[in-house]
Order: sequence, then C-alpha cells, then structure tokens
Amino acid sequence: MGICFMGVKMSKVLSGLEPSAVFGYFEEICNIPHCSGYTSELADYIVKFAEAHGLEFRMDDSGNIVIHAPASKGAENAPTVLLQTHLDMQCEKVDDSRHNFRKDPLELRFMDDEVFARGTTLGARNGFGIASCLAILDSSEIVHPPLEVVFTVDEREGMKGARILDMSDLKASYMIGFDGNDDGTILASSAGVLVGSMYVPVKYTTKSGLKYKIIVGGLHGGHAGTAIDSYQANANIIMGRLLHFLGDRVNYSMAFLSGGLAQNTIPREADCRVVIAKEDADKFENLISEFEKTIQHEYRANEHNLMIYSDFLEEAEDEPVLFKKTQERVIFLLNTIPDGVQKTSQEEDTKGIPETSINVALMRCGETEFFLQGSIRSSITSAKYALSEKLRYLTEMIGGRYEVTGDYPAWEYNEDSKLLSMMKEVYREEFGRAPFITGVHAGREGGIFSHNIKDLDVVSIGPDISNIHTPSEKLSISSTLRTWKFLLAVLGKIAALEQ
Repeated sequence: MGICFMGVKMSKVLSGLEPSAVFGYFEEICNIPHCSGYTSELADYIVKFAEAHGLEFRMDDSGNIVIHAPASKGAENAPTVLLQTHLDMQCEKVDDSRHNFRKDPLELRFMDDEVFARGTTLGARNGFGIASCLAILDSSEIVHPPLEVVFTVDEREGMKGARILDMSDLKASYMIGFDGNDDGTILASSAGVLVGSMYVPVKYTTKSGLKYKIIVGGLHGGHAGTAIDSYQANANIIMGRLLHFLGDRVNYSMAFLSGGLAQNTIPREADCRVVIAKEDADKFENLISEFEKTIQHEYRANEHNLMIYSDFLEEAEDEPVLFKKTQERVIFLLNTIPDGVQKTSQEEDTKGIPETSINVALMRCGETEFFLQGSIRSSITSAKYALSEKLRYLTEMIGGRYEVTGDYPAWEYNEDSKLLSMMKEVYREEFGRAPFITGVHAGREGGIFSHNIKDLDVVSIGPDISNIHTPSEKLSISSTLRTWKFLLAVLGKIAALEQ
C-alpha cells in the first residue's frame, strides 16, 4: 500500500469525514493487520513515519515505540506531555466472516454518524489514539508543548508492552492516554489488579455408594472488573454455599470440584461430584431442589437463568473421595473468602464506582491440593494489599499456602491533579458544560506509567464507541471531531504554560 506522510494520503472510504487528518490516518492503520501479538507491520509503519519526519525515536525488542517531538515555536519551556496509546486491537469477527486478521485490511464502512468494519471489530479506541498522535506529529500548524509519544504493544495481552517498557528517558509532567470510549468523559483512575492463589493440602480415602454430579450454571458471568458492580452470582461461591448447606443435612463425600474459566471472568458454572449412601438419595435430591429455589429467589432480579441440579452418574465402588477434615477445610474456605464489591469510591468525581473488589475466579481440586484463585482489584494500592493479606490469613489458618501470582499497579485518583483541573476548564470553554469525570474498575496502562514515572499526572480520553471489542463496534464521527478539538485545545493550553 502507498504511504504518504506529509499531508496524509486521502482515504478512499472515509474521505470527506472530519477531522480529515485523523480519519485519514485511521484508514491507513485499518489497512495494516495489528491484532495482539502481531503488531510488527504497524510498528514498522510508525518507524517509517518517524524517519520521514526526522523525529527522534527508539523501538525496543518487543516493538514498543517512543517518539520525542520538539515543541511548537514559543512553547519550548512548556511542560512536556506524554501521549500514549497501544498498537494492538481486539480481533473478533462474526461466525460466517472469511476475514483473515493476519493479512486482510479491515473493510471500513460509514453510515450516518458511524464508522464500522464489515463483520469484524474496528479497533476504534487504539485506532483513534494512534491516528490522533500521527496527525499531531504530521502537522506544522497544531500548537503543542514538547511531546513524548509512546506506542505500546500487547495491551490486550495483560499490558505486556507497558510492563516491560524502559521509561527511564520519559520526563513528562502530564500524560494523556486514549483508553476512553465516551465523548465528554475524562478517565481519572483505574484499578490495580492482584491475583492471589490459595493452595490447601488434600487427602483422599475411598467410599462406595451412589455417585452424583452437581452443577451450578446458567449464570451471566462477565468481566471481573467492568461487570462486578452488577452483583451477578458467582458459581464458585454458590457451590461453596451448597456444599455447606448439604453438610448440615445429609452425609456425603466429595470426589471432584471445579469452577471458573479465567481469572478476569466471573464464574458462570461450577461442577462437583459426590458419593452418598443409597438410602439418602431422595433426601439429597430434594435438598438440591430446595437450595436451588432459595438461590433463585435471592437472585431473581438479575440471574433469570440460574439453575442448580444433580444427575445420578453410577453406583460407585471404592471411589476416591476427600477425607472429612480435608473436605471441611475446602468448604470453610469457600464460605469465608470475600467475593464481589468490597467498597465503592467516595471521591466527589468518582463516587459510587467500585473501588475495591474480589472475584473468586478459579477452583480446582487436584490429587494433592485444592486450588482457589482470587482476582483482587482496587484503585487504592493499600486496600488491594490489605485484601490480599486477608486471603493469606484465611489460607494459612487452615494449613494452606498463599502466593501472589500476578500484580500490577493502580492508577489512583489524584484530587490535586493540575491536568484534570485544566481539562475541566478547557472543556467548559469549548463546549459550554462540565465534562463527566470517572474511573474504571479494570486495569489500564495509565497505572503502569503513573507507577514508574515520578509525579506523572495522568488522564485518558476518547470518542464515543459503541459495542467495543465486538463485531458490532461503531465509532461516532461527530464525537471523534469533538474529542479531537478538545485534545488540541488542551495541548494549546499546556503549550502556553511556563514550566
């Protein structure tokens, strides 16, 4: 494909849309495959761009790119601004699509006020970020302070690029990220995440009797960060409650226990196998039905497909089952571990947003250990670690061991943020109303940058994007223009400051 940097090549599909420079670069980007793990071609494009513009840049072995751009004339003494976005997009397509994300350009379309891709995701959030950065760097007319423009890789794969990026040469005072997807909203905080893994020793004996499968299923699930405040049921927690409920009423022995699929997903299903005496079969089945009605009543407002049932499997002879004391420890842990939203933010700008939560994400009962994993999220670093210590205490109290198997930092809300205050003022001047300030209860790269660059003042913005990360993803054209104007007004305001 042809590349024209000085005055971006007019796009074919999106020509005529404003801002033309942003949509021009956006279409160039959409012509280059850039799924997570496959961003080298897009990185090469940006390197060629920097070379063509005579800009100082570096690219590390993973493909992260840092470009240093001098200030506009007269703004040399203004505070440096870091513009940051990621190169990779979420690649999803409809079932009957023949699109090959490794080699095919996105098939862009627009209708009324929306840009979309035929049958695939659009990559609008990072696409807008990359296009905006390139349009600013390409222009001799846009007034801006000294810039550090950072393109990271593999944000969709645990923010790998940001985590390994050498930030020692980044000296910015302010950072504007492009992780927002709501026009008129400024993102001012994000949660840090800690993954706590619990391991409890187990021992087995054997038992003969009737073997049953118990299923907790039909739940909504959802992302452990963005859906946790919907208070959906957690299949692992419900299974723990069921096992405790049964234990007070019927004699059973546990042969198998499993639940959850990923640490960042609220479990939708849990599976248990138990062995009971033949004479207890009717009582056991009735108790399962009774418990199902109780839980369905509890979650009648938001879990309409919740089901708990048992199926007879076989008459078991010498089936390996947990020793009674082992079983009691497992059930104790499942019934005492915290789960869900623990506290909401009380800050004026972010009031009511989840501040600290835990998702009891995975459980597996193996040959020697019962494994339980909790994903802790908090926008307050100390609260994240306090909840982690609670898990450690519970685990060690019953003879288990606890490990932190993943940890990345929060981007904490800064009530004294000069950048946020300035952006509120600029937004009112441009649009005649105050912007909406919010935080997100999920990890963002801003947390890694704020953790590694001393006194960095961080915000994130973006245009309206609907159905993000799905094949129905759409980018608002009018919102893109407003967000672009807002960004340029902010950069102009900072350019007028003296450091």
